[in-house]
Amino acid sequence: MKVSGFTFVRNAVKYDYPVVEAITSILPLCDEFVVCLGKSDDETELLVRSIPSDKIKIIHSVWDNSLRKGGKVLAVETDKAFDAISPDSDWAFYIQADEVVHEKYLPAIRQAMELHLSDAGVECLVLKYLHFYGSYKYVGNSRQWYRREVRVIRNDKGIRSYRDAQGFRREEKKLNGKLVDAYVYHYGWVRNPYLLTTKIADFDKLFHDNDGKLTVKQDVQFDYQNVASLATFGDMHPQVMRQRVDSMNWQFEFDTSKRRLSFTHRVLEWVEKRTGKRFFEFRNYRLI
Repeated sequence: MKVSGFTFVRNAVKYDYPVVEAITSILPLCDEFVVCLGKSDDETELLVRSIPSDKIKIIHSVWDNSLRKGGKVLAVETDKAFDAISPDSDWAFYIQADEVVHEKYLPAIRQAMELHLSDAGVECLVLKYLHFYGSYKYVGNSRQWYRREVRVIRNDKGIRSYRDAQGFRREEKKLNGKLVDAYVYHYGWVRNPYLLTTKIADFDKLFHDNDGKLTVKQDVQFDYQNVASLATFGDMHPQVMRQRVDSMNWQFEFDTSKRRLSFTHRVLEWVEKRTGKRFFEFRNYRLI
């Protein structure tokens, strides 16, 4: 069994993406790792090259910022990385620059790859998610956070990144997949609040044509309190993230007893707790 990892990234230093941690977290499962490196305004390439591994292959890219509809440029860059993996790889493990897999979940993911290797009906593996918010202490626990997504796919170029690169589909059709009892830790909403505001303002340009007028103010702190509901994270972070966690340079506290959910979300949450089913959930996959 041969496994290729792949990702895309641009301006990782400028926006403080944990891309080194992301790549390093799944390297033990990969025989190679392709990084599609967008033209950056910082030392992102040096950062990626600092990873001490001969598995890493860098390809260079220039983003087409005119592809704004639905953040299409992100899917295009994802596909460039996917297309560059070795043709003899069986599985392709996709990870975004702000996602990390805890080392304790690697055996379960490898086992699922091996178990379903010869079953062509399994097009993908679906992983669970924890979305950290505000600090490394809190995770989102309402329906606004997606709870699962496709992260391991067959090396089949008929599979393409979907919309803004959250998941994958085949000609708009959902992939048939197996759910793995393993989590991806998403750290996209854990940044210094000043830096996060800048990142959001610049990221907005990938979705909207504002004629140079930003829809988000810069040089102000992001208001982390403006969230419906959070829970306290009581476990250990991945080993590769420990230094980041220890060096956090801002404060954020949240009263987890206060939940500002809409009536609809409260009803749907009540139904989910009693049935185990999440109705009206957006999915890029079909569990088989």
